[in-house]
Amino acid sequence: MMRPGFDAARCIVVKVGSSLMQAGDAVIAAIVSDVVALRSRGVRIILVSSGAVALGRIRLSLSAGDLSLEQKQAAAAAGQPLLIGLWERAFAMHRVVTAQALLTLDVTEDRRSWLNARATLSALLDLGAVPVVNENDTIATDELRYGDNDRLAARVAQMSGADLLVLLSDIDALYEADPRLTPDARAIHDIPEIDDRIRSMAGDANERAGVGTGGMRTKILAAELAGGSGCATAVASGLAKNPLMSLASDEHGSWFYPSRSSASARERWISGVVSQNGAVRVDAGAATALALGKSLLPVGVQRVEGQFERGETIRILGPDGQVIARGVTAYSAADARLIAGCRSDEAEIRLGYRRSSALIHADDIVRTGPAEAAR
Repeated sequence: MMRPGFDAARCIVVKVGSSLMQAGDAVIAAIVSDVVALRSRGVRIILVSSGAVALGRIRLSLSAGDLSLEQKQAAAAAGQPLLIGLWERAFAMHRVVTAQALLTLDVTEDRRSWLNARATLSALLDLGAVPVVNENDTIATDELRYGDNDRLAARVAQMSGADLLVLLSDIDALYEADPRLTPDARAIHDIPEIDDRIRSMAGDANERAGVGTGGMRTKILAAELAGGSGCATAVASGLAKNPLMSLASDEHGSWFYPSRSSASARERWISGVVSQNGAVRVDAGAATALALGKSLLPVGVQRVEGQFERGETIRILGPDGQVIARGVTAYSAADARLIAGCRSDEAEIRLGYRRSSALIHADDIVRTGPAEAAR
């Protein structure tokens, strides 16, 4: 049978585990081939790639066993150029440009940094590049790091509004028991809900492989995190002939369904923290555009009220002063006042720099109903 959710995905985050990065060029080439095929369908792809520490460990001739934080950071510094080089060469065969993006935990936990990172990823995708994301292990500390790229990939999926998160490793699915220890364990291909029974099936990291920090436990946690934002998660083998395209079949990999729709998750996030004073009043033309799902441009803003910073959720008022929407602003109140009523080219001149043409992007706007408008 076919998975309709796979064909419907318009943005996919693909995480590639450390063990795959050391499995040979053919494995990387197969992943890249599938990414290129999906891109030809109009699907936006972001890669989250592990492997910098593992590759750097070899380059620096570090001994087997646990590494200190300083040794891990040194290995990451030596291995990251090798890692991005592998992807760059593989994609160059298809004339596809790659771009490196290194993130730290504080970036995805701070709303302003989150918006900056999201804007950068979006711009790269718009320009036709494939972002290759990894944790910046060279500067991350034990207190301020993801710890595994499954969690990082889930946060990137949230950040990019992805429909699907794919976690590729050397394990092909979630099993009732660890297949390395229980060869006849049954694979579970369809997981509508993550409950205690599903969590109990998680094992530890693949100690036999000697690489990576995750395992099925971190993949289930990532699926829960992504699912809360309306993003499905697939766990599959990166060693398969077509590791991504095979996910169209419900007999390949394990598919975790999201716990809520992406629309409701987005609305909940945007409406969660609203500036008490921040608001913009728009003209009739802008109000009509918002009703049609368009972005709010500076030219449609009549007045800016209160104080707010870039990344805050503010109220959008119609010509009569009633709340018609809420949204995450791309500008501070001070900058919004400078460009209110201006066309995009005029706004750039007034500000002295160029940023988003929209004061609030359509993806960051939630229309309010009568009950919500009364708040």
